[in-house]
Amino acid sequence: MPIIYNLSKGKLRFKEIERTVTGINTRMLVKELKNLELNGIISRTVFATVPPTVEYALTSKGKKLLPSIHSLYKWGQEFATKK
Repeated sequence: MPIIYNLSKGKLRFKEIERTVTGINTRMLVKELKNLELNGIISRTVFATVPPTVEYALTSKGKKLLPSIHSLYKWGQEFATKK
């Protein structure tokens, strides 16, 4: 969910995603991005530059998840952070 949430703000490069998603190592992030791409939730665009530039963005299918993610975030703010 943090990857999808961060991509809701717009296209991001790999390193930008890596910086914004706390507690994830590079290997796991690569695996999660591939899984999200295979499921049609994100798109991956490679640009012919040196070194290659890769951008990730939400697909229309991925954008349909945003209301649910925002609802879970609100729920967490209300209940999960209170002790």
